[in-house]
Amino acid sequence: MIIDEIKEAVSKDFISKNTRQDGRNFLQYRDITVTKNIIPNAEGSALAQIGDTKVYAGVKIDLATPYADKPDEGIIVVNSELSPIAHFKFESGPPTEESIELARVVDRGLRSSGAVDFKKLFLEEEKVLSVYVDLAVVDHSGDLIDCSYLAAMAALKSTMVPKYEDGKLLHDERPNKLEILNDVVCTSFEKISGKLLIDATDDEELASSGRVSFASCDDSHFCAGQKSGSAGFTVKEMDSMMDLALEQRKLLVSKL
Repeated sequence: MIIDEIKEAVSKDFISKNTRQDGRNFLQYRDITVTKNIIPNAEGSALAQIGDTKVYAGVKIDLATPYADKPDEGIIVVNSELSPIAHFKFESGPPTEESIELARVVDRGLRSSGAVDFKKLFLEEEKVLSVYVDLAVVDHSGDLIDCSYLAAMAALKSTMVPKYEDGKLLHDERPNKLEILNDVVCTSFEKISGKLLIDATDDEELASSGRVSFASCDDSHFCAGQKSGSAGFTVKEMDSMMDLALEQRKLLVSKL
C-alpha cells in the first residue's frame, strides 16, 4: 500500500506539471503493435501490445444451441483471464471483478457493433456456430481494455471457420475466413487531478479517480461504453472524449 501511495503521488505530481513520467502528452498512446496468427492451433489468434501491456486473444469455434429468442443466429462469448504473471496483484482462482468487467465490456462492443453477422453462423434448426474469444493478459502495464479490444478484433479478423459436414465441425479443415463487417476499437480515458488522459499506465491508474471507455464501430458511431470509479464527468468532457475517441480510432484501426 505504501508503494502504491508513492506511485500515485508521483503520477499526480507529473500531471500537475502538465506532463507524464514517460514524456507523452495527455492524449498520446504508447507504441502499439498487433501480431496475428500467434497461436497455430486456434481458429484465430493475435497478440496486442500497447507499451508494455500485452494481451493474447484466441478464437475457438464450436457447435451450440441458439438462444431461444434468436433461433436463427449464432453466438459470441468473451472470457478473460488475468494471469498472476501479468501483475503482482493478480491471483489464481475464480474470475475477479476486474476480469469480469474486462470480458463484459469487450463482449458488449463486439456483440452490439454488428462486426459479426450472427445470422451467417446459423447452420440448421437448433444448431449454430458459437465463437469463443478468450483473452489472456500476460503483462499488465495499464490500459487493459483498449489493448484487449485490439487483440480480440485482430484475432477475429484472422479466424478461419471449420468445415461443417454431417452434423460435425472438421477443425482440421478451415476453408473460409470469418466475415468481419466492421472494425471495433476502444479508447479509454482516465481522470487524474481533473485532467483527462489516454492510455494510462498502471501507475497512472493508481492515481485515477475514474475511467470512461468508448468503443466505436465506424467513424461516427459508438457501440459500447463503460464507466468505472467515483469521478464525475461533465457533458462537455463527455463530448470532448467522444470526439477524441473517434480521432484515435484511425490510429487503432491502422494497427489491425
